[in-house]
Amino acid sequence: MSARKKILDFMRNEAYKPLKAEELLSAFEIEREEKQLFLEIVDELEAEGKIVQTRRGRYGLPEKMNLVVGRLQRHSKGFGFLLPDDLEKEDVYISAEDVNGAMHNDRIIARLKGTKDGKKLAGEIIRILERANQQIVGNFEDSKHFGFVIPDDSRIYHDIFVPKDEINGAKQDQKVIVEITRWPAERRNPEGKIVEVLGDQGDPGVDIEGIIRQLGLPQEFPAEVKDYVAQISTEIPQSEVEQRQDFRELKMATIDGEDAKDFDDAVSIEKIAEDKLRLGVHIADVSYYVKEESILDLEARSRATSIYLVDRVIPMLPEKLSNNLCSLRAGEDRLAMTVMMTYNLETGELVDYGFYESIINVDHRLTYDKVNQILVNDDQQLKEEYSDFISEIELMEELCQLLGKERREIGSIDFDFPESKIKLDEQGKPVEIEIRERNVAERLIEEFMIATNQVVAEEMFWRDVPFIYRVHDYPDQSDLEELNEFIHNFGYHIKGVTEETHPKALQTVLEKVKGEPEERIINTVLLRSMKQAHYATQNIGHFGLAAEYYSHFTSPIRRYPDLVIHRIMKEVLTEGFLKEEKREKLEEELPEITEHCSINERKAADAELESKDLKKVEYMEGKEGETYTGIISGMMSFGFFVELPNTIEGLVHVSNLTDDYYIYHEEQQAFIGERTKNIYRLGDEVEIEVDRVNIVDRQIDFILSNG
Repeated sequence: MSARKKILDFMRNEAYKPLKAEELLSAFEIEREEKQLFLEIVDELEAEGKIVQTRRGRYGLPEKMNLVVGRLQRHSKGFGFLLPDDLEKEDVYISAEDVNGAMHNDRIIARLKGTKDGKKLAGEIIRILERANQQIVGNFEDSKHFGFVIPDDSRIYHDIFVPKDEINGAKQDQKVIVEITRWPAERRNPEGKIVEVLGDQGDPGVDIEGIIRQLGLPQEFPAEVKDYVAQISTEIPQSEVEQRQDFRELKMATIDGEDAKDFDDAVSIEKIAEDKLRLGVHIADVSYYVKEESILDLEARSRATSIYLVDRVIPMLPEKLSNNLCSLRAGEDRLAMTVMMTYNLETGELVDYGFYESIINVDHRLTYDKVNQILVNDDQQLKEEYSDFISEIELMEELCQLLGKERREIGSIDFDFPESKIKLDEQGKPVEIEIRERNVAERLIEEFMIATNQVVAEEMFWRDVPFIYRVHDYPDQSDLEELNEFIHNFGYHIKGVTEETHPKALQTVLEKVKGEPEERIINTVLLRSMKQAHYATQNIGHFGLAAEYYSHFTSPIRRYPDLVIHRIMKEVLTEGFLKEEKREKLEEELPEITEHCSINERKAADAELESKDLKKVEYMEGKEGETYTGIISGMMSFGFFVELPNTIEGLVHVSNLTDDYYIYHEEQQAFIGERTKNIYRLGDEVEIEVDRVNIVDRQIDFILSNG
């Protein structure tokens, strides 16, 4: 057991009372020569927020002192929420007055101080453990004696004051990077110095570059990583082939989007009895090439995920691996990790499974569109082209229907939002927004990957090894109560709202609203009421999928947790167990890896969303005066948002509702006219006119076309 774990276990003891450093040294009987090392470990634990030192110099656990440790998710209005490290704890509301100099995404400690509105926990920040915004991207505003940088990220609440001698050549309306030299305090903005000018606002590529820099996203791989990758052999040694299960004769295909370049997964299927079939999910064996603790591994860990922006991909692994050696390209031998699952064809029940280190050779590179054309439109030309695989495709659809039915019956929540794909011209300008809805082929692959991730997680859980789970906690009861109040306006109700409401209750609502005018908005509000899924070492299940066990195993080319899971599985399956030394190493490292990957996953999602929103605003430029039909998608006290069929959102400000004086009713999520009693509520269809498009502020203003 590591010294860190011994200290934490010692403090978790019910009889423990906070001790001073000297008292801890005595309690652990630390020799003089080990004193400094022990105190360094204590300092590390304090810096991480695992333990807290009181004003009187005594050390204890935060949870025993009415304290919560986590990250601050701030809102553009100033308040925020502490997202706790401890998955069992609920989010803590932090008012603007109690932020005490913390900024968005800072790691903090807060003292609990009752509840907000008698519902959510409330707290006050007492310590900032780690600053997240050393540098900030924004627009520069110049004045005679000083300047300001207005952050691109509205959650960074304060503008940054820049003294005249720290402007460093920046000019009005340029996109800049400012380095913080003085953190914010009560009634005082943060101060900084301009360290780089990215270019003039509106210049091609400047805004996307700003997103990349603000979120600290990686770009070019370091030279030493490129050198390392260049040395990796493209040949598979015969000795490696001989020790693997050979599935090269098994018919299989990859099924991905038209423009996919990295193929993580291939699927095979075969009928092995009248009422049984065997599904094979074959995942690229990235761990063979990315050796643990190598410079390539450390870079992949740092990146944690591939990031998909509108105009580029920032990969987790260099192209030689992501698009070549690890990519399951048709007609080429590839190393894989295979999960074979046998299902009862009548019930969809999983009756057997096995894990294998394998070698495979994919027969076909299929696309979602082609499979959809075959299954839905009975495309004869495609059926002839893939005649040797048609029976497999049909079997896959049959299994997909069974798995989907079983998931829905246990209460798995299935959101079905249309996705937008933005097409750019050669100058990076948006020319078309294409709406894509999930087709049968995408659902097919989705069902198979979900099934595989569940099987892997359950197997590793019962083997009782340190592991990375994909978890999704129950929603807060207060959020469900608010959701219930909202959907009541549409005539719906969630039965039995408690702290452990079953996901089936929510899925039932989604089924009832399917095809109704209010479907989209209720889907959206329901999604917002749920917590975010993330990575964790403790298995608490996955609420949204109604799954007791879940993991991410199927995308190791683009997600680091999947790669770690492959390594753990290989050792467990080869040796039958984990050596004690390896177990201790994982127990110490995995919590940090899960937190890092969860944070970077959110960064990647933010970056993707921001890049899309930016291009959507650009797309609407020049369309002022045009009219559209949209759905009211969001309500705020100052107005409501309207979403167009192409997923673009704009704001109708309450001041532009000129036919009456409208009052915002939060509980009904509606604006109601004082005299006319006209109502504008979430989900209503309205006619709008594009009034103003502001690319700098990334904002679109609408007015109602009927005045």
